[in-house]
Amino acid sequence: MPLVTTGELITRAATARSAVAAFNIITLEHVEAVIAGAESATAPVVLQVSENAVKFRYGRLLPLARAAVAAAERAAVPVALHLDHVQSDDLLRQAHDAGFSSVMYDAARLPYAENLAATRTAADWAHSQGLWIEAELGEVGGKNGEPPLDAHAPGARTDPAEARAFVADSGVDALAVAIGSTHAMTTRTATLDHDLLKRLSATLDVPLVLHGSSGVPDDELTAAVAGGITKVNVGTALNQAMTGAIRAFLAEHPEAVDSRKYLSVGREAMAEAVARIIGVLAGDGRSG
Repeated sequence: MPLVTTGELITRAATARSAVAAFNIITLEHVEAVIAGAESATAPVVLQVSENAVKFRYGRLLPLARAAVAAAERAAVPVALHLDHVQSDDLLRQAHDAGFSSVMYDAARLPYAENLAATRTAADWAHSQGLWIEAELGEVGGKNGEPPLDAHAPGARTDPAEARAFVADSGVDALAVAIGSTHAMTTRTATLDHDLLKRLSATLDVPLVLHGSSGVPDDELTAAVAGGITKVNVGTALNQAMTGAIRAFLAEHPEAVDSRKYLSVGREAMAEAVARIIGVLAGDGRSG
C-alpha cells in the first residue's frame, strides 16, 4: 500500500487513545523485519532512521531511505517513515526529498532558550515542507555515547509548565517527554513516573512520545499508553534480538560463512520482537 504519513498514524492513535510503535532501522534486515512484524500483528508502524544510523551508513541518507520507502510501498499494513534525533540542519533539510513525512529535531542537549530557538527555526522549515515535527524537552539521555543518565536526577524530568510554553512557542506537533526512561538500555528495569505523565497529558494538547522504550517493562509500557503516550520509540530491543539470535546460530554452526544463513535468523528474531512489542502496546495479551 502507499506510504502513509506519521501525522496520520499519530492522529488516529490519539483519537483511539492508543499508541503507534516506531522502530529504529539500521540495515535492510531491520526494515524487512519491522514490516514483517507489523504485518504479523496487523498494525501500522513507523520506520525510523536516526542521525546515528546515517553516520553508520557513511553519512548517506538516501540508500537506506530509498530501501525503506520501497519496502513500505509493498507492505500489507500502513507504514510511515520518520527521521529521528536530527541535530544536523543539513540532514534535516534532506528529509522531505528522501521520502520522510516527519522528523524529530533534537536540541534537548542545549539550555532551554537555545533549545527553543533552534527548534522554532526547525519547526518553521519543517512545516514549510509539509513535515510533521517532534522535539524533546527534558533529558532522556543515553545517546551518542553519553554516560548513563540518572533519570531521577533533578532537572532530568520534563516540567509540565515549561513543556506547555515550549510547545506553544516552538510550534512542534509532538513532544518527547522525559518520565524515567533512558536510551540504549539493555535491561528492562526502567520505572516511569506515571503521575508526571498524567500531568503532562492534561497540560499539553500535542501527542506525547516515549523514547528509550526498550528498557521499559511491559506493564509500564501498557500503563504509559493508557496515560497518554501516543508514539513509542524502540531501537535497542531489535538489536538485542538480532545479535542474540546470530550469536546463538554461529555458536551452533561455527562453520557457517554464508551471511544469509545468520542474517535470516537475526531478521526473524527482530520480526518476532516487533510483533510482541506491538501486542504489548495494544494490550492484547501478546506480551508473553
